Amino acid sequence: MTPAVWIGVGLWILGLLAYWELWICEGTHLGQRFVVWLYDLAATRYEDIKQFDTLWERRFLAEPVEQVLGRLPDARVLDVGAGTGRLARGLLQLPGVQATVICLEPSARMAALGVGRTPDKLAPWLRAWAVPLPFPDETFDMVSSLEILEFTPRPMKTLAELIRVLRPGGWLMVTNRVGWEAPLILGKTYPRQHFPGILTGLGLVDVEDFRWQMTYDLIWGRKPYPQEAQIL
Repeated sequence: MTPAVWIGVGLWILGLLAYWELWICEGTHLGQRFVVWLYDLAATRYEDIKQFDTLWERRFLAEPVEQVLGRLPDARVLDVGAGTGRLARGLLQLPGVQATVICLEPSARMAALGVGRTPDKLAPWLRAWAVPLPFPDETFDMVSSLEILEFTPRPMKTLAELIRVLRPGGWLMVTNRVGWEAPLILGKTYPRQHFPGILTGLGLVDVEDFRWQMTYDLIWGRKPYPQEAQIL
């Protein structure tokens, strides 16, 4: 082949790689700072891109969380990768909910939008990474992390860190990417049938996997009390 053909083939391959990493993987293999930069760029369009449905968010996020927290007065919730505050908004709009939802988000522009959209004093915001979390062990009654696990450098370490700050008896709510593109996000996603077992292996009990979106499953798991762990 001529040099021009080789150049053309090389550019075509580079284009495919760029499409794979930037569009399908959303830059996750380029590091979390690059991912945050992309989300900063798209922050003002984020909710339009995601097309959040208020009723859907309430039914499948806020109300199940309310049922869990209803047994825990003055509960403390940590939302890791809070985005623009979807969980805090949905939860704190429900009557009678008195939980404090700490919204942790590394993107400055996403967090700024979130602060403006969740003015409630029960939803403080903090800019920080998922690993390490800036909290002591067993701090929260519930920890959520929606649609961010595959964007962290080491998803297994992220899961362990989420569980670390969870109190015994508290619940973890996390998503697992399962869309057609998930296997292409190399080293960052887990097969649907294996993910509940991963959480069980990290010490959680009562693990349940729900079909939530076309691209994500929603998984719940509870951190056992010490006496339960001894029995298990």
